[in-house]
Amino acid sequence: MAITGGAGFLGSHLCERFLAEGYQVICVDNFLTGAVANVEHLMADEHFRLVRADVSQHLVVAGEVDAVLHFASPASPADYLRLPIDTLRVGSNGTYNALELAREKGARFVLASTSEAYGDPQVHPQPETYWGNVNPVGPRGVYDEAKRFAEAMTMAFRRACGVDTAILRIFNTFGPRMRPFDGRAIPTFVRQALLGEPITVSGDGSQTRSICYVDDLVEGIFRVLNSDMSGPVNIGNPHEISMLDLAEWIRELTGTASPIAFVPRPQDDPEIRRPDITLATTRLGWAPRTPVEQGLRQTIAWFQEHPRLWSVENLAGAVS
Repeated sequence: MAITGGAGFLGSHLCERFLAEGYQVICVDNFLTGAVANVEHLMADEHFRLVRADVSQHLVVAGEVDAVLHFASPASPADYLRLPIDTLRVGSNGTYNALELAREKGARFVLASTSEAYGDPQVHPQPETYWGNVNPVGPRGVYDEAKRFAEAMTMAFRRACGVDTAILRIFNTFGPRMRPFDGRAIPTFVRQALLGEPITVSGDGSQTRSICYVDDLVEGIFRVLNSDMSGPVNIGNPHEISMLDLAEWIRELTGTASPIAFVPRPQDDPEIRRPDITLATTRLGWAPRTPVEQGLRQTIAWFQEHPRLWSVENLAGAVS
């Protein structure tokens, strides 16, 4: 199988899981936001191959490929606001090239889409049938619309070319190998708490997210790949929490004396977010199993074990 973005946060966990399941894994990454460090522990495995390539330009893989998992994309606000053109290109050209590879090889194709396809939702929780409320010309539109376009491209290849496709809408995921400066809430809060800095909460902190530990997400992806589902299908944890409560929880778990500091809220920041996972539960028998506190503790421990990653604000992906 080929995994684009395989050296990123989610991609590296997917590489681990599929190697453990006996797959031969080709990890494709241009290291714009991914890092060799995320997969270097896999290099000795004879079933793992790392290919440096920009899927927005081309994607050529020799030999048989039975699955293409398209996970290449800047995914954090800090990244896609810094790399707007790259984000749009990987969602458009990159998706096209990944789908062409799947068509050529007769492979199953799985697209990593996002809960951001729902925008600032007016339906709660969000079922797959909801079309969303997205601002296409706002700063977040480069990511939201790139993923929405990628979904449309995926369905076009399914309908017009007969490619076996599936679309995942991934909700907020966390765990080891997140980058401490990537701008997402959990790594930001954990880094600030461990350094004793003020924990910066946007607005009044009442906005909510639903957070899923990475191992549970990977299990959901594994089940989708090995099913006949086309999606879209929500994969996420319905555990909804306000950003203020999350910050206070992380402060408690780290034992820090860091104060909460309120900062201006970004434009188009969604007010609420929670997946309706009825489809995944009924069709795949999937539901998240890792208690959120356990996942937070494991994530905090990983950050504590890798303090060298905090020495420089590396938004370019030295840690992913």
